[in-house]
Amino acid sequence: MARSRPPYPPEFRREAIRLVRASDEEHPIPRVAKELGVTAETLRNWLKQDEIDAGERLRKANAFFAREEIGGR
Repeated sequence: MARSRPPYPPEFRREAIRLVRASDEEHPIPRVAKELGVTAETLRNWLKQDEIDAGERLRKANAFFAREEIGGR
């Protein structure tokens, strides 16, 4: 069984997200992830969750029900 790592502190995640968003690079995630010692996929997941939490991205269930509502009229 693989060992799991304790979760990163919220401050670390917020700073990682801030670094990605503040970058002027076209694809900053791989570089920022490498500098911070996390995987690019982990950082992508944090960004996605931050967008969901901020209401910038719908969760799959919300998108499904929104389509059903529009299609049902």
